[in-house]
Amino acid sequence: MVRAKTSTGALTPRTAEVYVRDVLTFADLAGGDRVLDDLAGRDVDEVLLAFARKPDARRRPGSVSGAGRPMVGPVQSAASQARFRRSVSAFFKYAAVVGWVQLDPMRAVTVRPVQRGGLRAERRALTVEQAEGLLGAARGLAAGPVPRGRVDQRTELRDGLIVLLLAAVGPRVSELTAANAEDFFVNGGTRYWRIFGKGGRTRDVPLPGPVAEVLDAYLAEGRARLDRGVEAKALLLSWRGRRLARGDVQGVIDRVLARVEPGRRRSVTPHGLRHTTATHLLAAATDMDAVRRVLGHADLSTLGRYRDELPGELEAAMRVHPLLGGLEGRRGG
Repeated sequence: MVRAKTSTGALTPRTAEVYVRDVLTFADLAGGDRVLDDLAGRDVDEVLLAFARKPDARRRPGSVSGAGRPMVGPVQSAASQARFRRSVSAFFKYAAVVGWVQLDPMRAVTVRPVQRGGLRAERRALTVEQAEGLLGAARGLAAGPVPRGRVDQRTELRDGLIVLLLAAVGPRVSELTAANAEDFFVNGGTRYWRIFGKGGRTRDVPLPGPVAEVLDAYLAEGRARLDRGVEAKALLLSWRGRRLARGDVQGVIDRVLARVEPGRRRSVTPHGLRHTTATHLLAAATDMDAVRRVLGHADLSTLGRYRDELPGELEAAMRVHPLLGGLEGRRGG
């Protein structure tokens, strides 16, 4: 089914890869000696709980939570748990259709997201101070000289560019790693990134000036020092000269975070930076449809899931209340 949907374009190859990986993980956690039709709702409950507490291989030991506490594990994010649950549910729906199981055990599952070890994301978007600290560290990396020593030390300019693109444009991590150098072009004096997104949709997103400057520097200097002719088109290259993998991006963010002063440092994922982009664009009263187009959402309603509450934003909104501005001059009259 996954192969058929991928061949027709209903699923992207990366989404298909995720489905396959989740089903294999489910089989591993459930036990390879189990009979599929014998699994009941309580068995699936146990697998969901086991997955929730499963260490996330993308995060380094010693990562901290949004509240600054060390993460023990570290464990799967709420988003990863929800994705895994959807994959398992799709698998059992298909299993019931083709006769592998008589009853779909997902109907008897009792574990809810808030119960899976209490592992809900505290908040994803960085505050203004945290985002400025991260972006400052990224620009500091990009502004330094490109090292001429060991090949594996020539990635600082690339790392700075990755964080700037994630925080300023908010692409999906798959869109970032799939980007080619030729996807960036100039029109009317403005740098654009043609992003190839989900469902075969493309969008041209203008880059802020500081990001465009770092991109140009990377294309002129940084990428040339990593290019070994293996990946002629890829924008982001590893120090071995190969296209950067999605799993490597978290390590890049963590390296840049290590340069942020502790008071402004907070652990964040690539998807958390996507939330950061949406949250701060919307908080700045940017047109919602423009934000939708930047993020590549097909539906405007999806933005609601990406909008996090910012400290002090309600107070700021009430200070400039549109209905009360005319009363300021009449105070005490």
